[in-house]
Amino acid sequence: MASPPLSSRTLLPPYSFPTRFRCSVGEPLKYANGKPSIPLLHSDEMIPNFLTRNALTAATKDDTRLRIFSGTANPALSHEIACYMGLELGRIKIKRFADGEIYVQLQESVRGASAKNITAVIPYFGYARADRKTQGRESIAAKLVANLITEAGANRVLACDLHSGQSMGYFDIPVDHVYGQSVILDYLASKTICSDDLVVVSPDVGGVARARAFAKKLSDAPLAIVDKRRHGHNVAEVMNLIGDVKGKVAVMVDDMIDTAGTISKGAELLHQEGAREVYACSTHAVFSPPAIERLSSGLFQEVIITNTFPVSEQNYFPQLTVLSVANLLGETIWRVHDDCSVSSIFQ
Repeated sequence: MASPPLSSRTLLPPYSFPTRFRCSVGEPLKYANGKPSIPLLHSDEMIPNFLTRNALTAATKDDTRLRIFSGTANPALSHEIACYMGLELGRIKIKRFADGEIYVQLQESVRGASAKNITAVIPYFGYARADRKTQGRESIAAKLVANLITEAGANRVLACDLHSGQSMGYFDIPVDHVYGQSVILDYLASKTICSDDLVVVSPDVGGVARARAFAKKLSDAPLAIVDKRRHGHNVAEVMNLIGDVKGKVAVMVDDMIDTAGTISKGAELLHQEGAREVYACSTHAVFSPPAIERLSSGLFQEVIITNTFPVSEQNYFPQLTVLSVANLLGETIWRVHDDCSVSSIFQ
């Protein structure tokens, strides 16, 4: 069930992004559990000073300097981003032939636009986990995909919460890396969780830096670490817990949830160690089977994700909350296009 708002003394002020235009949405959308949805953009919000720029004037639909085209991975998010920016998605035809080959045709002229500068916006970089060799004769697929994107003609990449920072180095072109977890922090700031009761938990040792940065934004909350031993791909075994969670509200933070094995086993351990409630927070919701069964089993008070990866309606469950990163990505696209600072968004 959704929790009531959190008092302002418990958490640091959340990140916020201005909304420049209202999207046309068929029915009101709200933050809610049950049937998760993306919140309606509010056009009456004020733009913070740090987002104000001389060139940051509202775009018009006749602005030909910037064109946005959507692939097939996440058209709903693409539409939201375009709405935030006050632009129409470019007309494009994408289909697959019977043998699986893909066909792409731009159905409008891009002459006079910034076609000479192509930015690949990748909310979810699928091969980011294959970023190193953990045993002999393994491929580093993240570098291969980075090369493919570069050779295809991209001049810049905009990615969200890469699995590891070194993946940016695999690209031979500039990479702008934004943090979708700032949207989750914004949502957590609406929960009535006293800072004295809060503990941030990393589900594995590799995610400690991510969890520490997350905890710092939550009034410098204490940190706990789940120690696990992985015996194979998508199979994890929890061994022990480093830190104290007894009587606490545990917030587990990870960059993605795939089969939910790691985070579910971690939640079981947290309950065994006396945690009062367990929240799961992740930017990328891959949700490979049997993730839904594990996440909806009652281990979690709430599972908070973003829409960088589309979640099908049949994968909805009562504890799930989906937050939108459209404003974050839309603002970043404008800043890249206008040669403005991206890092200042997160300061």
